[in-house]
Formats: sequence, C-alpha cells, structure tokens
Amino acid sequence: MTVRKHTRTKWRISGKATAPAELKETVALPGIGLTIPVRAAKAKLSALLELVAQGQQVTITSDGSPKAVLSPVTAGLARKPWAGMGEFLRRQPVHGGPPAEEVVRQDRDGRGW
Repeated sequence: MTVRKHTRTKWRISGKATAPAELKETVALPGIGLTIPVRAAKAKLSALLELVAQGQQVTITSDGSPKAVLSPVTAGLARKPWAGMGEFLRRQPVHGGPPAEEVVRQDRDGRGW
C-alpha cells in the first residue's frame, strides 16, 4: 500500500484576476446611487465586494425596488462588545415584596402540605 503525501499547490494570480471587474449591469440612479439587480449581484458577488472595498456603496434591487445596501465597513461603526447581563440587571429598579422563600412557604401552607 502506497501512502501519498499531500502537498499544497500555490496558484499563480493572473493580472486579470487582480484587475477590477466590469459590472455592466450596474446603473446609477438619482437619489439611490449605484444599483444592481439581485440576479446580477449573485453572479458578480466577488466583483461587487471589490467595488465596496474601494469605498463605493451599492444598492441591490429586486423587481426594480431597492432591497439591500452593500456598504464599506468603517471602524467607527463597530458593534459594542457584549458585556453580559450584569450591568443591565444592576440598572433595573428594585421591586419590593417578600422573598421567594416566603412566597413558596405561604403557597405550601395554603395547600395544606
């Protein structure tokens, strides 16, 4: 039995692959900006992402109406890190009333247990 050794192949990147792709399906609409139909967006997603990475905002349309917007990521719009529920719970008002043990005891006593 012969065991094959797996080797990684590095593929050469051609000049065409790094050149900006043509998006003939895009249309610039007033008030909306650069738009592309959803079918063309699915077919040309890589080219769209390259365009967005360069700073362009692209609106995806379906049946002629805008459905989604692809926009570049900016550092200022990062999500807040999850801090857990502790701080949220500490900010909640304290509700008065008997402790849970007393409520359970009263319930048990009321049922005759």
